[in-house]
Amino acid sequence: MAGSDPTPQGISAPDTVKILIAGGFGVGKTTMVGSVSEIVPLRTEEPLTTAGLDVDDLDGIPEKKSTTVALDFGRISIGQDLVLYLFGTPGQQRFWFMWNDLAIGALGAVVLVDVRRPESSFAAIDFFERRKIPFVIGVNGFHGEHPYEPDDIRDSLALPENTPVILFDARERTSSRDVLIALLDQLIAASAR
Repeated sequence: MAGSDPTPQGISAPDTVKILIAGGFGVGKTTMVGSVSEIVPLRTEEPLTTAGLDVDDLDGIPEKKSTTVALDFGRISIGQDLVLYLFGTPGQQRFWFMWNDLAIGALGAVVLVDVRRPESSFAAIDFFERRKIPFVIGVNGFHGEHPYEPDDIRDSLALPENTPVILFDARERTSSRDVLIALLDQLIAASAR
């Protein structure tokens, strides 16, 4: 029936928020989306091949065997009234053209940083700063290690004092959830200004 409400009387659909999970090649985007998603995540992972040896820089990440070629998608409910749709961006430069389309409608982003290769996060930081999309920095502790303090990381990335920098482990659901909560806190504070 045209114009009818698809939800039962008195029940409203939850609000939805689109969040991007971005960063360089091999920083843990797919891992984060997978660890926190309440659904089986959509992944567009493909094996790395010898054809990409001249293109993909594996310095610092020799154990990497596959890569995202389009996006990762997951979902997490925050209570009954809010659903986050998570879109993990591809990390290699040859797929950056997709970021513009993925960013349409996004309210915020998490930029993942690997302190072994901080330069891999520069493009994502620049992307969100230029588009004025609020973001937080998630510092993925590979092998459970966090050798630097958040303030030191913020300084090395030349970020403003009000940019949250959160140390976390992308493999752990609660740790990934805490990064998303920090982003939501930032979005709420920005909307109150």
